[in-house]
Amino acid sequence: MQGSPVLRLLLRWVRRPLLPVMRLWRRNIQLKVVATTLLMSLGVVLLLGFVVIGQVRNGLLDAKVKASQSQATGGFAVAKQKSDETAGAGVDGAPVDGSNPQNVIEWMSELVSSLSSGGQGAFDVVTLPPGDDSGGGRGPRASGDVNPNKSVPEDLRSRINTSTGAAQSYTRIRYSNNNESQPALVIGKQLNDPNGDPYELYYLFPLTQEEKSLSLVKGTLATAGLFVVVLLGAIAWLVVRQVVTPVRMAAGIAERLSAGRLQERMKVTGEDDIARLGEAFNKMAQNLQLKIQQLEDLSRMQRRFVSDVSHELRTPLTTVRMAADVIHDAREDFDPVTARSAELLADQLDRFESLLADLLEISRFDAGAAALEAEPIDLREVVRRVVSGAAPLADRKGTAIRVLGDQQPVVAEADARRVERVLRNLVVNAVEHGEGRDVVVKLASAGGAVAVAVRDYGVGLKPGEATRVFSRFWRADPARARTTGGTGLGLSIAQEDARLHGGWLQAWGEPGGGSQFRLTLPRTADEPLRGSPIPLEPKDSRRNRGLDEAGLPRGSGEKSATVPVQPAAEQRSSARAPLAPRLSAIPPTADPTALPGNGARVVPRPASSGGATGAGAARRTAGTGPGTGPDTARQDEPRTASGETSGRKDAAHSGAPGRKDATADGPDEQGEAFRGR
Repeated sequence: MQGSPVLRLLLRWVRRPLLPVMRLWRRNIQLKVVATTLLMSLGVVLLLGFVVIGQVRNGLLDAKVKASQSQATGGFAVAKQKSDETAGAGVDGAPVDGSNPQNVIEWMSELVSSLSSGGQGAFDVVTLPPGDDSGGGRGPRASGDVNPNKSVPEDLRSRINTSTGAAQSYTRIRYSNNNESQPALVIGKQLNDPNGDPYELYYLFPLTQEEKSLSLVKGTLATAGLFVVVLLGAIAWLVVRQVVTPVRMAAGIAERLSAGRLQERMKVTGEDDIARLGEAFNKMAQNLQLKIQQLEDLSRMQRRFVSDVSHELRTPLTTVRMAADVIHDAREDFDPVTARSAELLADQLDRFESLLADLLEISRFDAGAAALEAEPIDLREVVRRVVSGAAPLADRKGTAIRVLGDQQPVVAEADARRVERVLRNLVVNAVEHGEGRDVVVKLASAGGAVAVAVRDYGVGLKPGEATRVFSRFWRADPARARTTGGTGLGLSIAQEDARLHGGWLQAWGEPGGGSQFRLTLPRTADEPLRGSPIPLEPKDSRRNRGLDEAGLPRGSGEKSATVPVQPAAEQRSSARAPLAPRLSAIPPTADPTALPGNGARVVPRPASSGGATGAGAARRTAGTGPGTGPDTARQDEPRTASGETSGRKDAAHSGAPGRKDATADGPDEQGEAFRGR
């Protein structure tokens, strides 16, 4: 019955009207305080009322019992006296004949009448024969239309028959004329008639007046208690309102401050604690506004400086480039040291141009001038171009690039130039850090999203590195010289490119187990993302393979490989192709575990007017990418992959690895131009 649909429906039907009340109760502290005050006041008033009513009732009953006992004692004495007098003298001085019942009946009737005549409405008198004995005409007699048999309790008669003293009890007086019964106190005693036969004499004292007095006290207490409860509730409402109103005002102003309205302030009146709180709040808001204004001015100056310097450096850089080209072309006529210097000069000028192009792209994003030129594209073609461009670098590193999931078209509305720039960063970065192992590029589409994942089996990411990987100019190895590797801006700008599409750029990695970067884009430009077709953590991760962080099987002490076995470089170098053979024809489906979580939020930047064209490098060799610098990234990108944030630093998306005539002298330095960590 607990899980039956009928019970759940009934509970839902009962709970539905209570939801608004529960919501109001949770959100309104004033209601909580007033309701609590009313309940506590009501409890105190009820307790006090019960105590007072009990004391009044006991006092009224005690007074009534004392007065009734005094009246009954006097009546019993009078009845005994009359019995003794009648037994000592007959009518007209003749002795009483005990065999004449008519005389006893008349005497008993006269006794009831004479005893009740002194208390009209104050009490009634009843005489009853002992037990069931009604012989000799001695039946029950009563005054005031009282029904004697129903008005006197049987337990009281039993006590009187077994004792010689008076006894009392509470009862209800029943009338023979169908009048309404009323509570009463009955006091009785067994006496003897003139013939010496026992009979029972009872006094019935109505408690109507005491009941009315008690009802009046109850009504007075109820009225006074209700008035006190309402008054306490009103007082609590007024007192709490004086405290809650400034708090609500502060909450509203804090919400407006968080929305960017930094000029909002609290209204301060008086000099009490609430006034001091308001003054402190206003000072905090003023200081916060001042600091934010200073930071905005500083940020604006920095962006202006970067933009101005980047533009101003282009003219002298062009002149230096022309002179360096002349020197580089004539290096064969120089001595070896001068020729090598000419080659290094040309290489560093390539790097300088790449850095300058990146700075220009960052300045465009910071100024909000980046525009998205979205059109339907097939990501397979973009991946093929990226893989083909990275093939020379992969050959030098001994790495094979395999493409999976390219059997079906993967179409999305995107900017082909920006998407290609993002994927070039990811692929070249994977080749650089893959340590000669395979790099797998996987495409998938499902629902309203498309995704491209780049998987390498190299050094991976250490714990905590993923939280800084998209930072500008960040490197995984701080000891590495800045003169080698990329500009340090590639992944930051790639993340901003993904954000401009309304997509996600996320990363996963483990030390020694490689890493995987995933780019997720919506199929249409205005469609929000709800998930990714590719899980961020690959299936061949250590956790999915049942290994611990040290690469050992859980529950076993034997050492196990941390990455899948890779084919030898000699065996695969001859059979390498830009695109790997199709391994599966099964279309990928969306993985619910690929949903971004851990509190990550994505705020896509709306496209604004103005182009975002990158500046190309002056000289490039075969196998290098276009010279347009990638866009910058923000720090609040979705963060996943076992609590780590996504990302690794950029690859050389805009710089050339080196001139082909200089590869023999410094292949490592030229290869470092692609590094971004």
